Amino acid sequence: MSKPTALVTGAAQGIGFACAQVLAEDGFELVLCDVKSDEVKSAAAQISDTAIGMACDVSDQQQVEAMFDQIERERGPVAALVNNAGISRPCDFLETTLETWQQVLNINLTGTFLVTQRAARAMVEHKIKGSIVNMSSVNDRVAIPTIAPYCASKGGVMQLTKTAALSLAPHGIRVNAVGPGSIDTAMMAGVNPDSEAMDRVMSRTPLKRIGEPREVANVVAFLAGDKSSYISGEVIYIDGGRLAMNYTC
Repeated sequence: MSKPTALVTGAAQGIGFACAQVLAEDGFELVLCDVKSDEVKSAAAQISDTAIGMACDVSDQQQVEAMFDQIERERGPVAALVNNAGISRPCDFLETTLETWQQVLNINLTGTFLVTQRAARAMVEHKIKGSIVNMSSVNDRVAIPTIAPYCASKGGVMQLTKTAALSLAPHGIRVNAVGPGSIDTAMMAGVNPDSEAMDRVMSRTPLKRIGEPREVANVVAFLAGDKSSYISGEVIYIDGGRLAMNYTC
């Protein structure tokens, strides 16, 4: 029996790569996509001999369609999708340009919509009771003043997750999200560039440490697999206790 196919976007590094690793360990055949063509192919080679690395800008509908067409020719329809592709462009709110705003929302929110819709259409056509996991953030509920576009995009991802879950439930397709807090990635380093910023992070992290990409990936794999078969429309936060805080611990 052939293994089901899982697609992870933004998988060349960080959380996306960790998700691909854990899903492969759980028995999926992996397709990794990223705008970084060479890096994503290298990442796929590290996963397994059969994993595929593909270049794709998820904010470009034509590229998304072409990617899924190729996957379906070579591997069949996707049974599990992880929408991880995302960017952040830290900037003072008053200095944030429309170009920056649109770039972040195009990738983080519109890209998630385009990939989710295309994957779901194939799942419905082939009667696959698949699972879609979106990468949200604690910033879908709380805000950082220097990343307004990012916070807005993740609020949109949270609501997209819920609406897609309701729309696709009659087809047996589950849609959930995870909301990481401060995870050891290049994106976090960009938002918290110095020791003072990291001290602020620790002041609002009850577990008093930064999370690891694999700790996010383990929850993603749970949501992608059968052990979460009655969970849909939820966001699980992986934040070291941050959202539970009422004051600085």
